[in-house]
Amino acid sequence: MVTIAMVIGAALVAATSAIHLHLWATGYRAIPTIGPLFLVQGVVGAILAVVLAASRRLFAVVAAAGFMVATIGGLLLSVYVGLFGFMDSLAAPFAGLSLAGESVGALMLAAVGAVLLVDHRNRAADDRT
Repeated sequence: MVTIAMVIGAALVAATSAIHLHLWATGYRAIPTIGPLFLVQGVVGAILAVVLAASRRLFAVVAAAGFMVATIGGLLLSVYVGLFGFMDSLAAPFAGLSLAGESVGALMLAAVGAVLLVDHRNRAADDRT
């Protein structure tokens, strides 16, 4: 079950990264600072998705979950406060889809991370006895 959840989490990271790459390619690249950040988000997310799918490591789960949370934070900052002089909207193309995928992915990966952490601690306790 943990492996399936990790693969789904990796797919969600990949999907939201693909959204950011698509948006970058269709116009966000022209926005100073935000454009390059969209490109970085897309590339780093793709790499994290592969690492997460290929490994069953806690560090990959934590990194991917943190990445999703940071991406949510960036969107919400740009909507409600502005980010690097750019104001976005939740009505922008793919904003809702991206926010939903990142939220589900972050929650799923946090749950997987908790399961892996408990499993790791249980194995460590068993080794001491």
